[in-house]
Amino acid sequence: MFLHIGGDVMIPLRDLIGVIDVSGFDSPVNGEFLKTAEEEGFVVQLTGKPASLVICTKQVYLSPISTQTLSKRARRIFEQTE
Repeated sequence: MFLHIGGDVMIPLRDLIGVIDVSGFDSPVNGEFLKTAEEEGFVVQLTGKPASLVICTKQVYLSPISTQTLSKRARRIFEQTE
């Protein structure tokens, strides 16, 4: 199953590690994580103003879709597969 995270990007749910609200990146630990991921080339900026950080096994996406919407989409997909 796949999750649409913005733009034309869909990720396999099995690769999803977590979704974090960008407003929570005031924390030094979160800021350092994002800085390191950018330096290593793992960050993919999707179209629009970032609302959430989607952490996957091989990439980190800055998505314009809110964490609440992404959570609802993922939950709906899991409920359909049960």
